[in-house]
Amino acid sequence: MPTRRILRLTGSDTESFLQDMVTNDLGGLDSGLVYAALLTPQGKYLADFFLKRDGDAILLDVAQGLADGLFKRLSMYKLRADVAIEITDLNLQRGTGPAPNGALPDPRHPDLGWRAYTAGPESDDGTDWDAIRVRHCIPETEIELTPDSYILESGFEVLNGVDFKKGCYVGQEVTARMKHKTELRKGLKRVLIDGTAPVGTPIESNGKPAGTLFTQSGGQAIAYLRFDRAGDDMRAGDAVVRLGN
Repeated sequence: MPTRRILRLTGSDTESFLQDMVTNDLGGLDSGLVYAALLTPQGKYLADFFLKRDGDAILLDVAQGLADGLFKRLSMYKLRADVAIEITDLNLQRGTGPAPNGALPDPRHPDLGWRAYTAGPESDDGTDWDAIRVRHCIPETEIELTPDSYILESGFEVLNGVDFKKGCYVGQEVTARMKHKTELRKGLKRVLIDGTAPVGTPIESNGKPAGTLFTQSGGQAIAYLRFDRAGDDMRAGDAVVRLGN
């Protein structure tokens, strides 16, 4: 089963509709892929995805496990807008080697290579994606990114996934307040790990809850941490966890 689902949005109101919904500015579609998220009105994560201009339509590349929920949510929000949403037969191809015709750079980080959408089967070039994600602390849908996530704690500003100048969108008020009026006290960090532990293992520091361990690769991992408790004496199950450089 494919890991991604590609939706197509058409209609005269498509771009303005999405612009009012998602965290990023769709002006970026003129130069490539746009990475964005849909949030709850309370500013919490619902889904992250890539957007691509496709003639008069816009393609939306989302994780398979979130596709049905996102389809229903967007259908509910569009009301009487001239927007039609359909599930396509397109599939994702991605890699870090030579890019095929029609491929576009992944906007989150240069090391994530390219993405393309074709009628062929879903494929990649065998890249160790977890190693790249851990090295650059890039969260993955349904692993580090969950319904409890706030996108600024998940690094969306660094990943080119949010625009603070575009105006209103769902969840914008909470996101802007976290950006301008508060200092983040929790968030994703790259850590060093001696040993292994299952994704989702609680992290403790001096016997107190300090966060959660996620993807691991090559002696490093992505962790969600309380910054006031993070240090070099943390444990996740039998593994020793320390702050990375």
